[in-house]
Amino acid sequence: MLEDAYLKLASDVLKNGHRKEDRTGTGTISTFGYQMRFDLSKGFPLLTTKKVPFGLIKSELLWFLRGDTNIQFLLKHKNHIWDEWAFKNWVESDEYDGPDMTDFGLRAEEDAEFKKVYLDEKKKFCQRIVEDDDFAKKYGDLGLVYGSQWRKWKTTTGDTIDQIQNVIDEIKRNPDSRRLIVSAWNPEDIPFVALPPCHTMFQFYVTDGKLSCQLYQRSGDIFLGVPFNIASYALLTSLIAKECGLEPGEFIHTLGDAHIYSNHVNQIEEQLQREPYESPKLWLNPDKSSIFDYDMDDIKVIDYNHHDPIKAPVAV
Repeated sequence: MLEDAYLKLASDVLKNGHRKEDRTGTGTISTFGYQMRFDLSKGFPLLTTKKVPFGLIKSELLWFLRGDTNIQFLLKHKNHIWDEWAFKNWVESDEYDGPDMTDFGLRAEEDAEFKKVYLDEKKKFCQRIVEDDDFAKKYGDLGLVYGSQWRKWKTTTGDTIDQIQNVIDEIKRNPDSRRLIVSAWNPEDIPFVALPPCHTMFQFYVTDGKLSCQLYQRSGDIFLGVPFNIASYALLTSLIAKECGLEPGEFIHTLGDAHIYSNHVNQIEEQLQREPYESPKLWLNPDKSSIFDYDMDDIKVIDYNHHDPIKAPVAV
């Protein structure tokens, strides 16, 4: 089954990984250098051993493809994946006059009373982002994240490069090119970004009428992040393949630091005890041709059978 590659990754890191400290202070079990392959002709690689919310994956990818960097679009689609970084900017600003949120991520995990205060403050923040365009413009924008890097890469001359459009044009014009690459990692930007890009670059490859994609991901949160990454890049590959008149080939996922956070170990162990179902199928609206024209209703998974969700805290 498609999911076996992911379950093998989780099992290998759990058994053979190294204990390491990390930026968040949580601690990880980590392996350096790992590769998974998913044949997209055999189904869509959305995990079934726990429910993965495909709506969040769709809205995040559409957000990237719009070149958007403001979480207002995500919040309007009930997507809270990127809240933490924007909320952190707000509570650390001079304008914030609410309860002290110093070390809010760890405190919320350890202190139930503080967690309620924290969630109330974050809820008010998110509601204000949705309703107040001026506030959203100031505190909802994350700057140089994927939407900007993919669609509006800033050059030293002050111009911008649309890497996604360029790579689509090149696939159509020269499918044998070895330069079908999109990069998100710009060393000049790293000190200033909300979160240095984890998905540093990806490359496309065309053979036998099929489009394959390989992602290099410098850092992968195996329990929470990697299942999203697999589905997101499989979806991106499928969308670009459709526009270019190709069939989806393989998604190849190459990880640098592949890690399980110390507070995700029980969740991983529970997931590994579950038997996977058959992978679902992906449906794309046949009336849409450009990758930039899709809305949420134009993308669906069919026959998605899954086990119950497994919750875990996000390390920020």
